[in-house]
Amino acid sequence: MKSGSMEDGESDDVGKELTDEIQSTRSGSGVRANSDTSSSATMATTANNTFVDRIDPFAKRSLKKKQKKSQGSSRYHQANEADLVPLPLFKDVPAAEHEELFIRKLRQCCISFDFLDPVADLKGKEIKRATLNELVDYITANRGVLTEPVYPEIIQMIARNLFRSLPPSDNPDFDPEEDDPTFEASWPHLQLVYEFFLRFLESPDFQPSIGKKVIDQKFVLQLLELFDSEDPRERDFLKTVLHRIYGKFLGLRAFIRKQINNIFLRFIYETEHFNGVGELLEILGSIINGFALPLKLEHKQFLVKVLIPLHKVRCLALYHAQLAYCVVQFLEKDATLTEPVVLGLLKFWPKTCSQKEVMFLGEIEEILDVIEPTQFVKIQEHLFRQIARCVSSPHFQVAERALYFWNNEYIMSLIEENNNVIMPIMFPALYRISKEHWNQTIVSLVYNVLKTFMEMNPDLFNSLTTSYKAERQKEKKREKERDELWRRLGELEISYKNANNVGSTSNSNTNAENSVVSSTGALSSTSS
Repeated sequence: MKSGSMEDGESDDVGKELTDEIQSTRSGSGVRANSDTSSSATMATTANNTFVDRIDPFAKRSLKKKQKKSQGSSRYHQANEADLVPLPLFKDVPAAEHEELFIRKLRQCCISFDFLDPVADLKGKEIKRATLNELVDYITANRGVLTEPVYPEIIQMIARNLFRSLPPSDNPDFDPEEDDPTFEASWPHLQLVYEFFLRFLESPDFQPSIGKKVIDQKFVLQLLELFDSEDPRERDFLKTVLHRIYGKFLGLRAFIRKQINNIFLRFIYETEHFNGVGELLEILGSIINGFALPLKLEHKQFLVKVLIPLHKVRCLALYHAQLAYCVVQFLEKDATLTEPVVLGLLKFWPKTCSQKEVMFLGEIEEILDVIEPTQFVKIQEHLFRQIARCVSSPHFQVAERALYFWNNEYIMSLIEENNNVIMPIMFPALYRISKEHWNQTIVSLVYNVLKTFMEMNPDLFNSLTTSYKAERQKEKKREKERDELWRRLGELEISYKNANNVGSTSNSNTNAENSVVSSTGALSSTSS
């Protein structure tokens, strides 16, 4: 059994979805180019109104949003190349010359263009676009064209086009949850290069034994760096490309996992910024699904030391769905990992962000859906203490999400089996909320939970009710005694101050009398 294998059905589905998306994107490329040109003109007109920008902060924000929708161009290593000249079509030359023409076209496509200037090199851009389209069709429709000499030429063309310095973000305060991403200006060519790369990897003629000579660790490392692109279209292509490389090159699998691990650690503990976390987690979800059993120690450490700490990053909402899927995949593979996972989530449980708290509760429910009863017993006390705190939250969405656990049949069966442990933990919070919570929807949900508990174990419910009321009476008595103590302390303070005032007055009178007597004695001695 091979560790890290991927399921063929999933790979085929991803490839089919990607092919459909490519066709729809290509059909709309011309419209997009025209809209980008008109948006650039609109931005120039808006920028001239400098007076409004200086006095109106809302206008400044609006301008920033418009600028964010513009396109950025990556930094390529430009070369002083001659103007492109159209090469003959494959159908116009003999079959014996196809390989040579194929290589010439690949080398021609190594030339890059500056797309920030929409009117520069229009002829060259169109020649390259047409050539790339022809190359895609050529390797798709023909067999036996991927001979060994063309492999290094193909990889060189791909590397020259894809591997570049990504443009910096235009907005230093860029918020990926609210702001629009910067789209790659050179996408008309990049899209075709990615499509060609995928057709190359998916071709029946592709031979991994030859491909591994040119697709090496350095190539994969540069490919992973591109996942930081702001353009979601590019990240989507990269996700599929890396998935294919992982599936075809067994020798690169451990290296790919290690480098993804390094990217995540740098993201968690250093930068907290990397645009492709969601896409990398999506790839990992497929990889984890193919892990052989029993799981290696390396994989378990990755779960505990990388995936769980990913929950503490502020931008969790951007990739939480993919992260939760990976965690659940691990637990389905090895149920003994449930305890460290749940305790890890409780360790990083958000204290002030209600949105993240709702996400954590959703993930906990996904975990409970696949948990084994023997593992549930180990974490039930720690978990339901946190759920009790969530139910008591003044934020109604947090309380509501926690109370929805009681609508899950499997979770209800686990609670019923362990009601003697869970009911004493939950009852005080539920009873108090039923009397005090400001939101009537929450109060209604709490009454339903209390009713369920009463039907589940009437004797324990009555005992908890009696003990809770007795404890409340004791608490009220303690509060009354505390208030009485403070009242008596206040009275003692007042009486003490009064006593000090009286004492100081009598002392001053005595001192005055003594001074008068001494003065009288001094006068009488002087007169005598």
